[in-house]
Amino acid sequence: MNNVNTSTFQHLNISIQNQMKNIFYLLIVLTVFITSCGEDTPVTPDLPEITVANTTVAETDNDKTVSIILTLDKATDGNIIFNYSTIAGTASSGIDFTGAADEIFIINSGSTTANLDIVIKGDDVDENNETFEIVFLNPIGGTFSQSKITVTITDDDEDGGVVIPTTGYITPLTYPGYTLTWQDEFDGSTLGSHWNFEVNGDGGGNNELQFYRTENTSLVEGNLVIEAKQEGYGGRNYTSSRLTTQGTKSFTYGRIDMRAILPEGQGIWPALWMLGDNISTEGWPACGEIDIMELVGHQPNRVHGTIHWRAEDNNNIHAQFGTSTALSSGKFSDEFHVFSIIWDANQIQWYMDDVLYNTADITPASLSEFHNNFFFIFNVAVGGNWPGSPDATTSFPQRMIVDYVRVFQ
Repeated sequence: MNNVNTSTFQHLNISIQNQMKNIFYLLIVLTVFITSCGEDTPVTPDLPEITVANTTVAETDNDKTVSIILTLDKATDGNIIFNYSTIAGTASSGIDFTGAADEIFIINSGSTTANLDIVIKGDDVDENNETFEIVFLNPIGGTFSQSKITVTITDDDEDGGVVIPTTGYITPLTYPGYTLTWQDEFDGSTLGSHWNFEVNGDGGGNNELQFYRTENTSLVEGNLVIEAKQEGYGGRNYTSSRLTTQGTKSFTYGRIDMRAILPEGQGIWPALWMLGDNISTEGWPACGEIDIMELVGHQPNRVHGTIHWRAEDNNNIHAQFGTSTALSSGKFSDEFHVFSIIWDANQIQWYMDDVLYNTADITPASLSEFHNNFFFIFNVAVGGNWPGSPDATTSFPQRMIVDYVRVFQ
């Protein structure tokens, strides 16, 4: 031992001490790790998963309650609570279904299925299939496999629930001195290509309230049906249709007959009318406008015949001339009537059931608009500057039914 170098011994002793410290630190780390994995560590529970499928339900004439089935992949020891809301699509809350906003639903403990009840509103109106969504929010005690579903309502009404009256005035297919140059009897299963749909919700420059859609037009038993509905779409609360023959069929002079049944009610505004072909370049009213028939729904027994133009002899302001006629009994919604104009180089005359009620002299140079080609427009507006808005007395849907349009020259 006396021969052992003291410095060497000291270094050996320090090395052993350092190794002992490392072992001690390792034991502390292992102890912390084992402790952290012990019984006091919170474990995320395995919650039941709720599955809900997209659903299709059939509409009937009356309101009915349908059950949306919720399926759990296992039962739970406690209640599951969540909120749900409906989102309108082509189906409208309050009209096609009863809406919900942040409603609370509870699935009872131990359940593996539950039924969420929704009321589907009934009617006898022919409609396209419509959809809305149900959204599931803030689940407690479970999870959803998908956060929302789509509910499709299939229509059960053939031909829109539209009843076509069989009575009313009718005009012939021939007149002395005239040739039938164009007609649409609406007898096919689809509209002819000469009809264009205007799709918009711009209010037509008259502060109207509808959104014009193709879906609001149908062909029923040889008639064109334009339907105004109270439903939300495109930021509007009403929908309807507006059809034109712009760019396909236009005419100057002749006799024009239109046989139709008209809608009624406060705020309803059907029209069978014409605009000049040059509206895209000249604008309105310089293009000219011929209203063969207009009706404001709070006067269901009265129709108007009017022309509009730009008064070049009076500071180019908008000018108009027209008058109206009324039925001696009944309403224009009861049965068919025929609205006609006879138009030549000198005048435009308006007839209702072949009875003359208005004549406009178009020989002045300031009325030159009315010696050009005009195209047809058929529409049912809702609201606007003239009829005002619908009110509680207005029933929907409202329909304009057109049996034919004929042009004789």
